[in-house]
Amino acid sequence: MSSVTTTAPEPAAAPPAAPLDDLAHALRAAGLAEVETGARRRAEYSTDASNYRVVPQVVVFPRDADEMLAVHAVSRATRTPLTMRGAGTSVAGNAIGTGIVVDTSRHLNRILDVDVEARTARVQPGVIMGDLQRLVEPHGLRFGPDPSTWTRATLGGMIGNNACGPHALAFGRTADNVLSLDVVDGLGRRFTASPRSGSGGGPVAVPGLKELVDANLALIRTEFGRFTRQVSGYSMEHLLTENGADLGRFLVGSEGTLATTLEATLRLVEVPRVRLTGVFAYDDMPAAADAVVPMLPHRPQAIEGLDARLVARVRAAKGDAGVPEFPPGAGWLLVEVGAPTAEEAEEAMAALAADSGTSTYRVVRDAKESAKLWAIRADGAGLAGRSADNKECWPGWEDAAVPPERLGAYLRDFDELMARHGVDGQPFGHFGDGCIHVRLDIPLQADGRPLRAFMEESAALVASHGGSLSGEHGDGRARSELLGAMYSPAAVGLFSQVKALFDPENLLNPGIIVDPAPLDADLRRPSAPRTAPSKGGMAFEHDHGDLTEAVHRCTGVGKCRADLPGTGTGFMCPSYAATKDEKDVTRGRARVLQDAINGSLIGGLTAPEVRQSLDLCLSCKACSSDCPSGIDMAAYKSEVLHRSYQGRLRPMPHYSIGWLPRWMNLIGWVPWLVNGVMSVGWLRRLILPIAGLDKRRSLPRFAAKPFRRTEVAKARRAQRGSGLVSDPSTGSSGHDANAARTERRVVLWADSFTDGLDPQIPTAIVEVLESAGFEVIVTAGDACCGVTWISTGQLDGARKHLEHLLSVLGPYAVNGIPIIGVEPSCMAVLRGDLTEILPEDPRARSVQLATYTLAEVLTGRAPVKPDPAWQVPSLEGVDVVVQPHCHQYSVMGYVADRDLLARAGAKVTEASGCCGLAGNWGYEKGHYDLSVDIAHTSLVPALEKAGLSKDGKAVEGGEAVYMADGVSCRTQAEHVAGVDALHLAELLSRAARSR
Repeated sequence: MSSVTTTAPEPAAAPPAAPLDDLAHALRAAGLAEVETGARRRAEYSTDASNYRVVPQVVVFPRDADEMLAVHAVSRATRTPLTMRGAGTSVAGNAIGTGIVVDTSRHLNRILDVDVEARTARVQPGVIMGDLQRLVEPHGLRFGPDPSTWTRATLGGMIGNNACGPHALAFGRTADNVLSLDVVDGLGRRFTASPRSGSGGGPVAVPGLKELVDANLALIRTEFGRFTRQVSGYSMEHLLTENGADLGRFLVGSEGTLATTLEATLRLVEVPRVRLTGVFAYDDMPAAADAVVPMLPHRPQAIEGLDARLVARVRAAKGDAGVPEFPPGAGWLLVEVGAPTAEEAEEAMAALAADSGTSTYRVVRDAKESAKLWAIRADGAGLAGRSADNKECWPGWEDAAVPPERLGAYLRDFDELMARHGVDGQPFGHFGDGCIHVRLDIPLQADGRPLRAFMEESAALVASHGGSLSGEHGDGRARSELLGAMYSPAAVGLFSQVKALFDPENLLNPGIIVDPAPLDADLRRPSAPRTAPSKGGMAFEHDHGDLTEAVHRCTGVGKCRADLPGTGTGFMCPSYAATKDEKDVTRGRARVLQDAINGSLIGGLTAPEVRQSLDLCLSCKACSSDCPSGIDMAAYKSEVLHRSYQGRLRPMPHYSIGWLPRWMNLIGWVPWLVNGVMSVGWLRRLILPIAGLDKRRSLPRFAAKPFRRTEVAKARRAQRGSGLVSDPSTGSSGHDANAARTERRVVLWADSFTDGLDPQIPTAIVEVLESAGFEVIVTAGDACCGVTWISTGQLDGARKHLEHLLSVLGPYAVNGIPIIGVEPSCMAVLRGDLTEILPEDPRARSVQLATYTLAEVLTGRAPVKPDPAWQVPSLEGVDVVVQPHCHQYSVMGYVADRDLLARAGAKVTEASGCCGLAGNWGYEKGHYDLSVDIAHTSLVPALEKAGLSKDGKAVEGGEAVYMADGVSCRTQAEHVAGVDALHLAELLSRAARSR
């Protein structure tokens, strides 16, 4: 191919960094109010959702366009590289850099204007796409492209990468939906990038650009814009006259290497009123790919491919209830059609199905079920972070694309390539556009050689099919070095000439597209050695006993940054929902732990930066359920605290509230004395700070008589081990020879908190269970699960408590008698942490499998079932505000409780998100204000909307009921809203008595 070279200079090599102190001073002197250079902050921003780790010198948070221009001026004056960042979900390493990293999401997040008539929106670069979608949805509009990260991705980031998503098939890429951009380039020139109009606009805004295009017309027309998902490199085709000479569209996908977006004017599209999802089954993924082209003439909204192995991962993580029905097959196409009416939508789906190449399919008409299907696809990047055999999987060859007619052949060749390299992956993605996502179990623990070998061959393969290295994520550090595999030397040289016109000093995101960094440089995983197991620490069985592997589960996709509590779709991450600071989000904490392990932080896991990062983690465990990568920050925090303080003096709250069950055994003999002392305001305000607790809190009132000493408990107490097989090695058939057992025998386990604070709750549980035909046994003696020892990292103490607990509950479990818990956080220990702390005790697995919630038993999910004649007490006409406990939501799930309340006929309003107390956390000094802020994200608004609370006080005469099974959730509502709560058992017991 021929080209004509203009006089445009080559861009400079990446400049050396300015001294950190001088750079920070220059930025502050230029008017930047938020400039951070601390080791913790730089660790948080050292990586995105890619394989790479590049530590910046400084992170800044500009408040407006003027401050953004000031950052550019300092970058030029000090010759410091400048990298833009939105949500930090870039998969190719596009949002990390050595110099100044600019986070636009904190302040530059305003939707400036929406014109419904013209169907346009004007936004700042830090606007989250989901916020724009929610604003325009009532008008039947949306922004067309929808990447899987749309709940946290910023529009500036989408512009940088030319993001697409499933519905780009119908609505186009981001480039197709940008009308104009207000930008500043590497020379400090601010201009509007738009299509050519008369003598203005278009390439003429940048001196020399039009001439460069005119000199390379043949090259551009033959190598660029060959198919829709050709995203790699610069999209030169947009600068052609026949394509409108659109400078704005050209800049989309340039990955921040040419200019920085200050504002964007976007096109909005109309949403079809009726949408249907078809699930089409095939023998394998290449067969599914072969079926795509015949479907395209029917103009579907989306065609997404889904591998059976990915669905199996979801089923393993969330159970059968979390996975809708799939027709039999090993690969599926999720196909969405849209139309103005239901009849037209049905006709469109029927016509498409006739050309689908399969008779095995189903049409999903229920919106909730359809949402579950698409959620599996959306979580693919996180779910695919582990292989079916639990190997670490990585991006890199993450989003290659080929023309759709080549997709089946490409996938077959790609399968052969993976086999040659001994790696495996679970392909999924935008089959309708020919774009494939895949995470590969390439061994990166030692070095990047296996990655390089695979990437180089993959680049040659995709080029042989006429494809693109990237179909929507950009080239970044992962693929820029490989651009020569799909472009001629002349085209690659053209990129350098373009870069020189916009950014001759190579300050804007250097190392990307032009003068690329090696694809195997700055890899994050090889620098992280295996962490030696701690004495008495967590087992990390799912991570091969390695804390390093555990914290590297974080793929960076940033679902923890999404407003899950605010949208009612999850609980993660309560601290970030309140602060909007990367320090307080699961991903940020994982990055700091990774830097502690790789030796970047002085002191390792005991470094002050680690304490800062983990301090505001509530240990709610929501990430263990909501994070598609399977992060469990609560477990990591416990392990870090265990390692940090083992054999050392601990913070006072670890002894006061961390040992609360121990103190409650003593308080149980003189509750009147403790209650009296703590009811005196000045004494309480004096005592609590000494204990390391916030003086604005008050302790719960201790019961006059613990449950274990009530007549209800005494009458149902079994002698320990009586008639039971106590050694699991001797048998676990579920029956012993001499026990007069009924078919509905269960054991009620009243934990330390329930026993000492709320004995009326286990009493109500006994009443409800016996009315349902169960024989209830109450455990003999104390059996504490050690949950507060676990949350404060006192794992040696937790182990002792759990060993004793197994001596009490183990005989019941190995004899097949279900254990019914009361307090959700304690049940979560038995269903989760127990086997992590005592992995080699066979009784631990037995107890884990035998433990059930009250709702699980009453809805028939346990081995023993209620009497068929029993009916759920009616709650018809009762408005119930429900606060699910975080640990129940995350570990046991709340499906059974929803089912039970629905059977009872209750009208339920479910708070979404943590209440904010989180056991000992909300009591500790320094946490009160954030604890209250978290309560106001979901719990308090729900109580106020139900008329139960106003201005922090209970409303007299309110007809609704607040239900919370967790003692923390009940305590928090009382503290911040003045509202008392009922346990599920109390609610059912009252309903039964009122019949």
